[in-house]
Amino acid sequence: MLKTFVSNLFLLNILLVGANFASADNEIHQKRVAAVVTEYRHNSHADIIVSRLLQTDTLDGKGRDSPLKLVSLYTDQKPQNDTSRMLAASHRFPIYDTVRDTLTLGTGQLAVEGVLLIAEHGDYPMSPTGNRQYPKRRLFEKIVEVFRSSKRVVPVYCDKHLADNWEDAKFIYDTAREMKIPLMAGSSLPSTWRKPAADVEPNKKLKEIVAITYGSTDAYGFHALEFVQALAEQRQGGVVGIAAVQCLTDEAVWQAMNRELFDLGLFHAASDRLSIKAEDISSLRAAVAKPILFVLEYVDGLRAYIIELNGVAHGWAGAWRYEDGATASTHFYTQEARPGMHFTYLLHGIEKMMLTGSPSWPVERTLMTSGALDALFVSRLEDGRRLTTPQLQFSYHSNWRWKQPPPPPPGRPWSEQ
Repeated sequence: MLKTFVSNLFLLNILLVGANFASADNEIHQKRVAAVVTEYRHNSHADIIVSRLLQTDTLDGKGRDSPLKLVSLYTDQKPQNDTSRMLAASHRFPIYDTVRDTLTLGTGQLAVEGVLLIAEHGDYPMSPTGNRQYPKRRLFEKIVEVFRSSKRVVPVYCDKHLADNWEDAKFIYDTAREMKIPLMAGSSLPSTWRKPAADVEPNKKLKEIVAITYGSTDAYGFHALEFVQALAEQRQGGVVGIAAVQCLTDEAVWQAMNRELFDLGLFHAASDRLSIKAEDISSLRAAVAKPILFVLEYVDGLRAYIIELNGVAHGWAGAWRYEDGATASTHFYTQEARPGMHFTYLLHGIEKMMLTGSPSWPVERTLMTSGALDALFVSRLEDGRRLTTPQLQFSYHSNWRWKQPPPPPPGRPWSEQ
């Protein structure tokens, strides 16, 4: 009996030691990352992305643990409903007053293996063209100062667009290339669910894309540009740049529809995916007070049209026509209720980049969409003037390919909002 007890105790000690080694091994293989954010509150982008490193990918402690470990945080602003201090206390990570200390952990030398730059949300001014001026360049420059003084760089993910204007976006991109900083950015829309599962067939020539968007033009219009660009990337010849853009508003949008500036068949295919009743323009006029139309003219002849229909649209959809006449369409589906699982699939791409040092999708996609949004807002300010965009006439190659994510965990609502 005593022999059995001793034997079992010995086995228990082995299991406990093994568990401790496994835990230590897990710590060793987690990448230590810092987060530099504008503000951290419930359901802000900082919360919906960074909190997944703390509370699993379902934000409730019941999902998948991230291979990234948050070791420090900087918040540029602290609103009254800030949640970062509570999380720092419960998860035991420091919040620093400067970006430098956040990346060096107060040591003076770079002490993390990746940086999350999440400059979305907060009390910041609007640009003259109507784009929210988040301090992305300022915060990125502070990150770069640490890289330069430490003579070492680590991967950086920049949430959503690179900047609200072309000059800053190009500066961030060029600096990353010069210093060989692995840089990735962009929206959660390209990697989200598609209903039905559909993508542009690789190496087929595209003639036209028509997309529908809603919400604020700067924030949600950017999401629409990103999924349109992700579709355009797949076409034969890859991406050869945007030659010109135009932003039409109000009556000019209805006039564009009347003269069939864009393929109305594609428009109806996209609107059907969102259950929008759009049989005639007069019914849309009655429901949509302020329509907006983005026009993108690509160098190779592809045309893309993005229509903002606040009042009837509550989601994103796109339809496209190949040069041979065939068409396809889909709903870019997001889970708007918490935990917003479409952000999990964005995070998976970020994690892969942080672990490998290689971007999961090309940052050039977001350089182009950032520049396109800026140019479109200039066009809107100038009463819909068509603007040539020599700065966007660059090419890039993408190896990224969309895959349908698994459905949300059981019990997680699929919001139709």
